[in-house]
Amino acid sequence: MAAEPLETFTQLPLTIDPTSKSLSSPLPHLSQPLASLHNLQRSLLSLPTQIPPPPLPTNPKRSAQIQKMRDQGNASLRKSPTNPSEAIQLYTYGIEMALGRPGWEPSQLVREEASLLYANRAQAYMAGQMWAEGAADAECSVECKRAGNGKAWWRRGKCLVEMGRWRDAANWVKEGLEVEGEKEGELVMLWKDIEKHEEEERRKEGR
Repeated sequence: MAAEPLETFTQLPLTIDPTSKSLSSPLPHLSQPLASLHNLQRSLLSLPTQIPPPPLPTNPKRSAQIQKMRDQGNASLRKSPTNPSEAIQLYTYGIEMALGRPGWEPSQLVREEASLLYANRAQAYMAGQMWAEGAADAECSVECKRAGNGKAWWRRGKCLVEMGRWRDAANWVKEGLEVEGEKEGELVMLWKDIEKHEEEERRKEGR
């Protein structure tokens, strides 16, 4: 049976010593938790800089394995561009390893790795004409890294076009150009294709 949600708030009688900054309470069941809190406070104050030590460094073995999965996926896709199932699986392993990093490791590192792997897997899905999956992965890549990720912007836009979602593609590519600028040639060309399609649609409606 699920626990019922709390509907009341109980204010505990706590006092703080202005000199030692320690907490106390007349309630016996709070004695042990407060003692543990005071021990932690004293331990932190005894440190030279009065801050906890830095987290453990990034695990180099995990980084190497993630890069290995990406490299093998790239090689597999080049070898069998019309049968990308193996590449998709390799990229998936890499994504799982990247997202499975411990919480103390830098989140920026996770985002960088995941951005590359999602973009690679989007390309593999596109090679297999799995447009919906490719669009989803390209969007994940952009969410991890918006700027400097022109290929992912283009890949989602291209997948949307292939699915016939021209209006969504126009909105997406326009946003991508605002972020990346016109230095991304493929994105610019895709925008021109979308504009051409919309112009043709307008002419048909005007008949």
